[in-house]
Amino acid sequence: MTHEVARESRAGGESLTTVIVALGANLLIALAKSVAAVVTGAASMLAEAAHSWADTGNEVFLLIAHRKADRPPDAAHPLGYGREVYVWSLFAAIGLFAVGAGVSVTHGVQELMHPEPAASFTVAYVVLAISFVLEGASFAQAWRQLRGQAAKRQRTLREHVLRTSDPTVRAVFFEDSAALVGIVIAAAGILGHQLTGSVVPDAVGSILIGLLLGVVAVVLIERNRDFLVGETADPQVHRMVLQALLERPEVARVTSLRLEVMGAGQVLVVGAVDLVGDEPEEQASHALARLEASLRQRPAVVGAVLSLSEPDEPSLEP
Repeated sequence: MTHEVARESRAGGESLTTVIVALGANLLIALAKSVAAVVTGAASMLAEAAHSWADTGNEVFLLIAHRKADRPPDAAHPLGYGREVYVWSLFAAIGLFAVGAGVSVTHGVQELMHPEPAASFTVAYVVLAISFVLEGASFAQAWRQLRGQAAKRQRTLREHVLRTSDPTVRAVFFEDSAALVGIVIAAAGILGHQLTGSVVPDAVGSILIGLLLGVVAVVLIERNRDFLVGETADPQVHRMVLQALLERPEVARVTSLRLEVMGAGQVLVVGAVDLVGDEPEEQASHALARLEASLRQRPAVVGAVLSLSEPDEPSLEP
């Protein structure tokens, strides 16, 4: 019934692998870029170093997100801790905005106001080339995972990246995409500085990198906010759950159905059904309890609340 959501739930281990790969790559890249920034004095290289350190910190937040969200339900949180993944992913996105975008734009503006020539351009190009390879490997890991999920849901990759309930793989995909574009911008800015002798191309490159990170951070912040305030599940999943309920022999019709995302690949089902026949209140209560229990057996369903429909409520069509 909830196979489409369950696929994302089962993909949790794959998402964790994606985050770990990204963390390792970003840590190495951040160290290399930091050394190159000191050696060259290039504004674009410093912006890229700040970018990579922000990404490294973000991956740590995403690992915490996985650990927190995987905690089992308890008395205080009977529906589990699935939404923790959006809280920590939101922290990561805010960090990307404050550290990555803020430092890059600020340093670019300072470079325009107080120009300082760069040097050792070869070091910068070598580090950027190595960074591109490492970032590309991390990006490929996220791309493969998202492409496979998108194909199973019959979506385009772009649609799935924005709509998936798994914020960690979305964050890695966006951050690595921005990193690859940022490396190209940084290389162009440094090359412009080398060819013209002016710091303007380098400084502009730093500002552009910051603006790019700012846009990515805002998109990630908005998507995590949407899930935190209670986004409904994908319409395709809604139709599957509705169809599954209507196929139950004790269900005559369904008049209300809402699926709220509670975490990566986790939903809460709330609905109203009309039972077959005219059962006494006690038997109807038992029938609803059995329906709820059958829903909760699904790995993607963390909770189910069903009530009886009012006679004049219109039926939902699958």
